[in-house]
Amino acid sequence: MNNRALKNVLYEQVARIGKAVSSPKRLELLELLAQGEKAVEMLANELSTDIKLTSAHLRALKEARLVTSRREGKYIIYRLAGSDVAGLWVSLRQVAEEHLLELKVAVSQMVADPAKLAAVSRQTLLEQARRGEVIVIDVRPRDEYETAHLPFARSMPLEEVEQRLSELPRDREIVAYCRGPFCLLSDKALALLIARGYRASKILDGIAEWQAAGLPVELPGVSFL
Repeated sequence: MNNRALKNVLYEQVARIGKAVSSPKRLELLELLAQGEKAVEMLANELSTDIKLTSAHLRALKEARLVTSRREGKYIIYRLAGSDVAGLWVSLRQVAEEHLLELKVAVSQMVADPAKLAAVSRQTLLEQARRGEVIVIDVRPRDEYETAHLPFARSMPLEEVEQRLSELPRDREIVAYCRGPFCLLSDKALALLIARGYRASKILDGIAEWQAAGLPVELPGVSFL
């Protein structure tokens, strides 16, 4: 194989990844799977698409070796092929936010009130949570929390927040997070907390963003000290 033919092969292989992530729905699938493995039916429900179309998107990601699957009874369970795939999603989103005005405007509309955002750095938040000065709540579904979560965070799925308000102290700030900047679960939790008189804010990070920043997460059976 001559040099030109070899270079063509090399670029063609890398382009397989670009082709696989060229669909908005496939990008959303990567974000969802960054939270932990999920069945096709659950993914279809999250994407508001039918199972057939969701399966087709998953096959495209699998052909590019970005996801793997296994069978559990009658269900097909998908997961990311590696933590670097979650990092790929974060990097793509960050580049898009940096260079696409349309995305910047859309994201700014999601965070129309800067006062809703925690006004400290990631490292400072980590130290405050360690000392118990703030209460960090993870409002994702419980199975996602159990897969991995921010250090010192409590699991409080969005649908449970209202019933569990008594567990949250009123003399400390409550900081909510969910799946990342495009996730609205934390916004809904924040609105409820503020309406009930709590001092509350949110962070835009999810697990993938936190890890991409080089910060630790808690995994099953492994606590961060």
